[in-house]
Amino acid sequence: MTMRTLTCDVLVIGYGAAGAAAAIEAADAGARVLLVEKMPWPGGLSVVSAGGARMAFDADAALAYLRETCGGRTPDDVLQVLAQGMHDFPAWLRALADDIGATLFVRKAPGNYPFPGFDALGYAEVQALPDGLRFHDAIPEHVTAVSQAGARFFGLLQAHVERRPIAVRTGTRATRLLRDGEGTVRGAMLEDASGALTVRAERGVILACGGFEADLRMQQAWFEPAQVLNGSFLGNTGDGIRMAQALGADLWHMWHFHGPYGFRHPDPAFPFGLYTKSVPMWTPGHAPDDLPVMPWILVDQLGRRFANEYEPYPGDTGVRHFSHLDGNHGRNTRLPAWMVLDEEGFRLYRLGRFIAHVTPEAPDAARTFAWSDDNAREVALGIFRKASSLTSLAALSDIPETTLAATLQAWNDACAAGRDEAFCRPPSTMRPIARAPFYLAQVWPLVINTQGGPVHDANQRVIDVEGNAIDGLYAAGELGSAFGHLYMAGGNLAECLVGGRRAARHAASRDAAHGPSVRVFHPVSDPVVPL
Repeated sequence: MTMRTLTCDVLVIGYGAAGAAAAIEAADAGARVLLVEKMPWPGGLSVVSAGGARMAFDADAALAYLRETCGGRTPDDVLQVLAQGMHDFPAWLRALADDIGATLFVRKAPGNYPFPGFDALGYAEVQALPDGLRFHDAIPEHVTAVSQAGARFFGLLQAHVERRPIAVRTGTRATRLLRDGEGTVRGAMLEDASGALTVRAERGVILACGGFEADLRMQQAWFEPAQVLNGSFLGNTGDGIRMAQALGADLWHMWHFHGPYGFRHPDPAFPFGLYTKSVPMWTPGHAPDDLPVMPWILVDQLGRRFANEYEPYPGDTGVRHFSHLDGNHGRNTRLPAWMVLDEEGFRLYRLGRFIAHVTPEAPDAARTFAWSDDNAREVALGIFRKASSLTSLAALSDIPETTLAATLQAWNDACAAGRDEAFCRPPSTMRPIARAPFYLAQVWPLVINTQGGPVHDANQRVIDVEGNAIDGLYAAGELGSAFGHLYMAGGNLAECLVGGRRAARHAASRDAAHGPSVRVFHPVSDPVVPL
């Protein structure tokens, strides 16, 4: 059997925001680009993001903030490029928007923590796309999004991929990277519905294929909590990390994942966790007085509160408190923890939500699930349990009634005083839990996305375990993120644009001496040629 072989200048693996940005930049630099995606359609995790890419009005201030956010775990030259890129990319994004009549909005938004430079940050958001240019021409049925914002953001990039001579292959999985005798990455082995094929990439390969939030084995290897629920996408299974490792890539930030706490669906086949209600972020020392009420508290399996339930960025540090071993009991007493609230709080609003890029591989339950307006369906499912009294609540949670009563009394006293001395929860979010019936739900850590992966330098080149760049190999986006201490809201979308474009420029500029002469690439009927 003759092996099918394709040739391009730059091969981009993964068609989310990072892959799209890289493909656009490489094509604009004159490279012949092949963009492959293993799922049947593009979008990845990007289409269910909040849609705001973190930008900076001042690059020096952004660098100061990034140094604190990354906690000394990321080289300064990498952060310098990211900071400058956060300042520069809005102009690039605006040019893309203007070119097709889309609307880009840039607004100030302080960082999640009051580190130096926090007040020089903002978001770039795609507010509108022209008719007919939305993601996949219409938000497809297989995407359940937090809002339309993520789909609009990706839709702008997708529209520009389609306006360029970029060859796109979906339903095509990369299985192995290829090197020549000198160690330079020259392409990859792919697999599609017709079998294996070889791609020769004359200038470089850019890995933009996400992290490992949907790979249970890698979760168990790198996450401290024994059970973490995948939040939003089944396609990110660590493929790029394993391919880079096979070439000797060094790894960083593997422990760091981004996510809140949430609920488990009772169906064991349901592949996603369920998020709690979305609440606004805030900055310590600069919190508004009108943050919304959060009618619950969290308690561990011994009946004790253990965290501020409404931290400045619940979608990031919300998971940190579940990495806990109670040495007195020899186990993690917070996995799962309990959410507790009363009848009035239960009726306040929808307590949860389902946000996922649902694909055909997901069971029917995931393709049809929607959180009910009155939370009644979630009681029927057993996600929430109703207790007619404090005694019943204690029995359902297997917590001594005296302990639970003391915890609730301490919380109600704090609400009356308007101060949470134990964990500093913002006063406007506090509400007493006083009147039966009560409600109880198990909560677990959720992973939205991972930050770990291959180490990269300031040009996004993958670095091996000896500290040398692997010639011809790049990583961008969530795959080996710069964030190794605290995440920054909108930071991965910023990395998708900054890192994807940086990698593409470097790859496209590599001298022709790095590879043999090039030829025209015809994606539909490319002839078979030897590698």
